[in-house]
Amino acid sequence: MPSSLPLRRPVAAAAVAAVLALAGCATGSSGTSTSTATGTAPCPVAPADVTVTVDQWAGIVADLAGSCAAVQTVITASAGNPHDYEPTPKDAARLAAADLVVQNGLGYDAWADRLLEASKPGPVVVDAGKVVKGTDGDNPHVWFSPAAVSAVADAVTSSLKTVSPGATDYFAACRAAWQQAMAPYRDAIARLTTKSAGRSYAATEPVFDLMAQAIGLADHTPAGYRSAAANESEPAPGDVAELLQVISDRSVDVLIFNTQTEGAIPEQVRDAAHAAGVPIVEVTETAPAGSESFLQWQLGLLDDLDRALS
Repeated sequence: MPSSLPLRRPVAAAAVAAVLALAGCATGSSGTSTSTATGTAPCPVAPADVTVTVDQWAGIVADLAGSCAAVQTVITASAGNPHDYEPTPKDAARLAAADLVVQNGLGYDAWADRLLEASKPGPVVVDAGKVVKGTDGDNPHVWFSPAAVSAVADAVTSSLKTVSPGATDYFAACRAAWQQAMAPYRDAIARLTTKSAGRSYAATEPVFDLMAQAIGLADHTPAGYRSAAANESEPAPGDVAELLQVISDRSVDVLIFNTQTEGAIPEQVRDAAHAAGVPIVEVTETAPAGSESFLQWQLGLLDDLDRALS
């Protein structure tokens, strides 16, 4: 009987090489850089103050900013549910004092909207939801959308140039290094796009849906269950029964299971997948402890999915 695929594994050599390609724009322990592997010069200006609301974007922002910014994150993986987060006066002061704030948007970090509104004119803001032209009710987990990741990276780089115009060339070099480093991510998505043709999935939560859609997997999660999960409410017994039937009938090729959500219903769904022999891919809404980068986290998930569909 198939078991859940392991969440973590050694990173492929290609991924390590890709991460190292960012060395030229990595922030040193002193916050400055004196030499680079990619030919990027040390930061020519005083570092900007950048605050990121949630840590799903923090690594990307730090890579793009390099030593030309001091990047702080408000909510880390251990800080609880971003939807329920209650900001502190320190958080308000941090956002108000920042040169640039990067937030997820789409209601995921609505508390930041309130703080930024109160701090006007305030900092330059990159709102990932607005970058992708999202609207209320859209899936807020946009860091799982490859197109969104690229678009947000462009927006962050543009905004960094706005707040630190003397470092325009530096930020351009960091953006180019980051693009090179993300090649294994794009390659993994391309492989999965080919492998996913005609394949389908069900999910205990819609966390990974944007990536699943990007690679062409059809979502066979019953609509009632999917809607309840998206609204963080308890699905009706009939919706749960319909999902269990989909799984027991092996009407899907894989179950996407969010390990960071506890509860009897998700566990019941996972048990049904085990019993039916449906491969299970465990995903996380935030990077798990020990994950060294956004790239490593995403490659681990994509590799799990690749093996599940093999």
